[in-house]
Amino acid sequence: MLDVQSPELAIVFGRTKRRVDELSRALDMRGYVAEGIHGDLTQAKRMSVLRKFKEGKIDVLVATDVAARGLDISGVTHVYNYDIPQDPESYVHRIGRTGRAGKEGMAITFVQPREMGYLRTVEQTTKKRMQPLKPPTWDEAFAGQLRVATEKITEIITEENLADYKAVANELLENYDATDIAAAMLKMLAKEPDQTPVHITEERPLPSRGGKGGGKGNYRGGGKGNYRDRNNSGKGRRGSSNGSRDRRGGGKGNYYKKSNNNNNK
Repeated sequence: MLDVQSPELAIVFGRTKRRVDELSRALDMRGYVAEGIHGDLTQAKRMSVLRKFKEGKIDVLVATDVAARGLDISGVTHVYNYDIPQDPESYVHRIGRTGRAGKEGMAITFVQPREMGYLRTVEQTTKKRMQPLKPPTWDEAFAGQLRVATEKITEIITEENLADYKAVANELLENYDATDIAAAMLKMLAKEPDQTPVHITEERPLPSRGGKGGGKGNYRGGGKGNYRDRNNSGKGRRGSSNGSRDRRGGGKGNYYKKSNNNNNK
């Protein structure tokens, strides 16, 4: 998902301290610069991590709700709810950290089949319907990275002074095909999706709010879920939301039903 969307600044929310530690470690193993914050960190360590995130030295910040309380960072483009929060107010606070001041942002929520009632409650609270997303394939992830590399190349061509490089560029063109040169540049800049195995301990899902697939929610009037349970294991489909937000942030949301495959990060 991160390979496809290539967020500028992203926050991932986990329900427990263990989840935050494992997610930040897994992201680091996959080639992202990620750090986590939770209640066990000292205030000095927490402030150090937040400072690096604000300065763009960290790609992904992983946090619990408590640790992220009062967090005010501009420029966050994506929020990932790896664990759906227990109450809809927490969801609103989470996604309010992206898409501020009229800018577009994206919020993705991961849910287990038995948590669909909570998802419907969030929809009722926000008065916005979430749309399901399918997990991206390796080809889609690679295409996303190629898109980012192409954008970098285009930006350099249009905005940078390349006069000092043209002599060597012409030498390359005399010896190699232009397409091969461009392909080599893309290979150098593109981040190939990393499939390093990672382990994320399965957490107990939230108590079921209704029947199969979310059912009829009894949590703040949670609505009916209209998705069938594909399986009963781990994590599943993910959802995202595009949307222009107001000054407080927030906006549309989609979701992803979790599967028990730790490679889908």
